[in-house]
Amino acid sequence: MIAASPPIDQRARALGVLRMSLTARCNLACPYCCPDAVDPPGLLSLEQQLRLIRVASRLGAHTLRLTGGEPLLSDRLLPLLEQVALGRATPGNPLQGLRQVALTSNGVLLTQERARALRAAGLERITISLDAVEGEVVARMAGLRGGEPAGTRLIQQVLAGLEAARSAGFDPAVGALKLNAVIQRGVNDDQLIPLAMLARQQGLELRLIEFMDVGNRNGWAMEQVLPAAVMVDRISRQWPLSSLGRSPGGTALRWRYRDGVAAIGVIASITEPFCGDCNRLRITADGQAFTCLFAARGTDLKPALTSDDDLEREICALWQRRLDQYSEEGRGQAAFRTSPHAEMAYLGG
Repeated sequence: MIAASPPIDQRARALGVLRMSLTARCNLACPYCCPDAVDPPGLLSLEQQLRLIRVASRLGAHTLRLTGGEPLLSDRLLPLLEQVALGRATPGNPLQGLRQVALTSNGVLLTQERARALRAAGLERITISLDAVEGEVVARMAGLRGGEPAGTRLIQQVLAGLEAARSAGFDPAVGALKLNAVIQRGVNDDQLIPLAMLARQQGLELRLIEFMDVGNRNGWAMEQVLPAAVMVDRISRQWPLSSLGRSPGGTALRWRYRDGVAAIGVIASITEPFCGDCNRLRITADGQAFTCLFAARGTDLKPALTSDDDLEREICALWQRRLDQYSEEGRGQAAFRTSPHAEMAYLGG
């Protein structure tokens, strides 16, 4: 392995988070995400995924987040976690630099048995998505046929997944279990208070995400964006909040309830972008590297996956020429947001 120092991009940002997609497929069809029915050809092997994680860790990545599509659809998930855990326990292995291994899921497939297996394999944090608490709205947000009954079944599955995670030791009190919700004005913004109430009852931190213009299929329009500031104001009128700010390199502006019951975070990529300290590198299931969620195309890392040294040089070069600050440049400029983007499910969010 060549001697390495953490790469710094053109805006003085260091690599900190590796988001690795295991699949572009999903068992839901959320219209704001628009997942593919099949995976792209040329999926990375387990050995290639491990090499990517190992090299990224050596270059400063302290957090690994496994994503999809729906990562629980991948038969690679458990073996990958087990190998990462082995590396983290081995003196001198670059994987010892990982401080956190996390997963984003819709929770539908998260049974008690699977949650225990994930925990035993070294997974430390799970974020589960649910965009409403009323069956009809959930069905609409998840792209389900069958209306209210189908949505109600989905809610029950997600709640069961949350309970399975909690029972397996993913403790929301220490941030190991969180709830995500994408909010669209005029689509599910009436679910904001009910979602907050559910999260408070469950002792979960609720992450509220502005509807983002990722991809070309979701029909994004600025009129459907409910600003994070409006979300915070609505919730604070019901339960007063105090600001906790945003951690360096973090995505969420966090707020705590003054009565001490849990917290909320708002991810305001559209109205309050945080490009200035973005530290995330995204790797798709077929080995494309994206340095921005809103990018049109990635860099194929497969030719460099023959050795750690080759891959390290490729990632360093990619990161050192990085200039991305899409959301800050396009803030308030509707015309700027008409360029092609890669799809959300392909990128891994």
